[in-house]
Amino acid sequence: MANLMTLFRILITIPLVLALLREQYEVAFVFALAGALSDAADGKIARLNGEENSLGKLLDPLADKIFVLSTLIALVEVNRIGSFPVILLLLRELSISFLRSFAVSQGVIISASLLGKIKTFLEFSAVLLLILGTEAGSYLLWTAVAVAYISIYDYARNYLKTPTGLNYP
Repeated sequence: MANLMTLFRILITIPLVLALLREQYEVAFVFALAGALSDAADGKIARLNGEENSLGKLLDPLADKIFVLSTLIALVEVNRIGSFPVILLLLRELSISFLRSFAVSQGVIISASLLGKIKTFLEFSAVLLLILGTEAGSYLLWTAVAVAYISIYDYARNYLKTPTGLNYP
């Protein structure tokens, strides 16, 4: 069930982006809210039902990246935000994806860190506020960018602590 909710978040990205590109902000907000709620619920459902698994640990962050970055790119296209914070987030996501892929090749699954979860919460909140056209959305987006870059250290440190990492303290 939890993995289905994660897949739902990926699929709902399509009508969300289309609504944004058509400047149907109320419709886009409903899709974005549904995506945000699915992100909040899928992990809780997995834990409650004992459905936590490696697929979910890999799929959930991928769904978040697809949802958030696609939405932000659409918001750039309709001039709700500038491209610079989106480029910074894209570079960060590529870096973390590379680290996670490398870790998987070593038999290690890197779960989301607390900072990563805070970043995702800030991104989802920023997306919702940006769709509504509020200035607070831009401030939250830049806060998400800052937390995103701080979290790179956290992810790298967590990997290095694993037996296949460098056993960094």
